[in-house]
Amino acid sequence: MNKLTVDFTRTVGPVKPMHGVGQPPFKGIDFSMCDYLREAHIPYSRLHDVGGAYGRNVFVDIPNLFRDFSADVNDPASYDFAFTDLLITALAERGIEPFFRLGVTIENFSHINAYNIYPPKDNQKWAEICEHVIRHYTEGWAEGFHYKITYWEIWNEPENHEDPMRNRMWRGTAEEYFKLYEVASKHLKAKFPHLKIGGYASCGFYALTNGTSHYAACTPRHEYFLEYFTRFLEYVKAHNCPFDFYSWHSYSDINANTIWADYVRKKLDEYGYTETEHTLNEWNCHPELKGTVTHAALSGGMLIAMHRTTLDSAMFYDARYGIGDYAGMFHSMDGAPLPTYYSFKAFGELYHRGIEVYTSEMPENTYAMAAKGEDGCLMLVNTDSEPIPLKLEVIGAEKIKYCKIVKEDAVWEDFNFEDQLPAESVLLIQF
Repeated sequence: MNKLTVDFTRTVGPVKPMHGVGQPPFKGIDFSMCDYLREAHIPYSRLHDVGGAYGRNVFVDIPNLFRDFSADVNDPASYDFAFTDLLITALAERGIEPFFRLGVTIENFSHINAYNIYPPKDNQKWAEICEHVIRHYTEGWAEGFHYKITYWEIWNEPENHEDPMRNRMWRGTAEEYFKLYEVASKHLKAKFPHLKIGGYASCGFYALTNGTSHYAACTPRHEYFLEYFTRFLEYVKAHNCPFDFYSWHSYSDINANTIWADYVRKKLDEYGYTETEHTLNEWNCHPELKGTVTHAALSGGMLIAMHRTTLDSAMFYDARYGIGDYAGMFHSMDGAPLPTYYSFKAFGELYHRGIEVYTSEMPENTYAMAAKGEDGCLMLVNTDSEPIPLKLEVIGAEKIKYCKIVKEDAVWEDFNFEDQLPAESVLLIQF
């Protein structure tokens, strides 16, 4: 019999915001589905690929907010904030902080024709446009707002490669992106020293775990991602660029991501960026399993495992409502929560309580994390296809008040825990 000791008298540290999401859910301009995010205590929603192709031509993307690049950057009339105002206000009203990507939506068919993924015609002007976007949402410029938006990310996945089928985000060279980052980061940091400026939303580090990650075998493109990271670090260091956070992405498994997180932290430290945060702000473990308890268990295990790494935050891709390969939290027809939503809801209960407490080691393929606030709770995950015998020893808390389990039909159901962790399960126990 495996034994798990949970000691509510031994604190570990704050619960990190690992359960952020990308693409908040909404229908048209009905943002009521964001209530689900509030109920799960979701801390951040990354604003990338919002609303569909080309940001539905109205949301978030710089070409949607500033439609005529020849227009006067200082004139409020040059900007179209209407739809993005609605979205960000809906998030702010629910206590969810936007993680704002400055750039454009992925163009999946750019091999036929590319529209907005070319380098800006004028880096300085692009930076000044971004400055006014920030002022609108944080300083009230142009009949704007004073919302808390800490993180401003310069572009997304700019690692261009020779394969035209994969050049969906940036049609420039590496050097052109590095220069854009330099100009924009220096300008924005000078204007907003209290905000966090960073990038570059890397495609990932699959070559580090060749043959054991999402890709059965890595390609020269994956090797290039590693080279690009090194070149970027060399550039920002040589040019003394502001670099508050580094963002990267993954569609690999739990074990690979722990290796990659360690690699990123060590690489940042090696170049002297010991205070630079790193965030896995786009991830999804086996998205083809969406809608299943298996996916919920893998996602729950990922949340706990990533919390154990040096990561400062993470964001799941994605929480959109609608049809999409990665839309793993809500049903595409009626918007009802899928099982994976409840994994985030469970972790949200840990985050809401705030302070992680001690849990002993768990058997392979199982995960445990506990936290306390006014009361205590424990999240348990089994990603294995077989149940795991598990006896609880709880110190510093009263008996179990309730236990919930994620079911295949996405019900957050009462469960009687009796010394066994069911196969492919996510449990939340409150004491």
